[in-house]
Amino acid sequence: MSQTTNGTTAVHAIGDLIYQTLVSLYQNHPERLDDRYQKIRWDQPQCRTALLDKLTPGLSQAKNRDALFSKVHGYLKSLLNSDAIAAAEFERLKPQLEQLFDAAPSAENSATHSATHSAPPGFNGRGVGNNGISILLLDAENIQLDGAIEKFLEKICHYPLQIRVAFANWRSMGKKDAEFHQRGYQLIHVPAGKDSADLKMATVGSSIFVHYPTAREVLVCSSDRALIHLCNTLQSHGLTVYQVRKDKEKIIVSNSQNGTTETYSLVPPPEIPSVEDFLTQLKGLIQEEQNRTNSPWVKLSRLSNLYRNQYKLTLSQVVSCHYPDANVRDIFVNNPLVFAVHQPSGKSQIYVTLFQDNSSPNNPSETLPQKPTDAIAPIASQSDLETALVELMAELTQNSDNPFVPISILGSHFNKKYGQAITQLIRQFQAGGKFPKFLESCHSFKLEKTERGWQVCLSTAESVGLLASE
Repeated sequence: MSQTTNGTTAVHAIGDLIYQTLVSLYQNHPERLDDRYQKIRWDQPQCRTALLDKLTPGLSQAKNRDALFSKVHGYLKSLLNSDAIAAAEFERLKPQLEQLFDAAPSAENSATHSATHSAPPGFNGRGVGNNGISILLLDAENIQLDGAIEKFLEKICHYPLQIRVAFANWRSMGKKDAEFHQRGYQLIHVPAGKDSADLKMATVGSSIFVHYPTAREVLVCSSDRALIHLCNTLQSHGLTVYQVRKDKEKIIVSNSQNGTTETYSLVPPPEIPSVEDFLTQLKGLIQEEQNRTNSPWVKLSRLSNLYRNQYKLTLSQVVSCHYPDANVRDIFVNNPLVFAVHQPSGKSQIYVTLFQDNSSPNNPSETLPQKPTDAIAPIASQSDLETALVELMAELTQNSDNPFVPISILGSHFNKKYGQAITQLIRQFQAGGKFPKFLESCHSFKLEKTERGWQVCLSTAESVGLLASE
């Protein structure tokens, strides 16, 4: 692909194809996405921007068709949960990818393409060259567009948004005329009256392609459905038409050519709290629910509903923001000095409560005898940590026929004994380290995945060593 405007536009369109694939799967088959990406709100504009920012540098480096197709296939394999699904989606996109690649000049012959060269059909049925423009027609009495919404619309377009025309009775719009003028709009005044702006907009817009022969896309911004005739007229002349309307707290953009829609929320998303604030919020909700029910335990599903209703966020959104590889349960298990977790059986609901120093009510785990503080050896290396965990495992299984211990219980007792969360200590030795990964790297332990989560036992050699030392 070349680094010219044509190549850059084609790369952007190819990235958009991948993004639209993710939106479609998120809405209809989220299970086909990789586990890491199933909780992401792909239909949000900021996700589109972030994805294109990630994909564009890699796609731009492709020197030829095979390299480009390999890049796209590779991205699909990393975003979807199996190679088979990635291959199927790649085959579905292949015809459009071929069309886009053919529309962009190659690195070898890009010098022969001029600004007046007519490009082959591209992503939106028109040329993807730099000889086209986009036009925005706005019924300013019906929809208000600020700078942020305009930037959102510019990213949807595949041609530069060069012409903006706003229709209104400007005498009744206060100082809006000066504001729109400053933002580069051509202002057309209409007399007061019902639908005056719509009628004038339809009259001017129906011949816009005559005045601007390089127009390739038109954004018709009005919630009035009477302008559907204008959209049909423009589309009949080969222009791609985007119908832009307001629906409650959203701006909805519909592509009349391929039927796709994009949404812009007029309500800013709630701010994700810091981990410390998040824990404080959860503690407050648990205490309120305990006071209401006179029960120490709160169902995790109930706590999730309470949090969503009060903070307009889901627990998953907050957890995935700070810990992309974790789930909601982990935030409680990994903070044993704050919470206690109980699950009566593998398929039952999870219950949480606030940790109490004198042991949590009905906590099924035994409380280990504590060594005096001055008898606890400091942990200064991974080897020291492994040794400490081996000793804890021996204590936990001393009077049990079951050699396995849930790693959440092992982590909780480590915290009680050493006054530090196990995950925080692991990160001192392994950047981004996780408890299961650390245990896997140790020769002293064996891990087993069950319906209730990870369990750990001492390896055979380590068990024999402990027996010999007794």
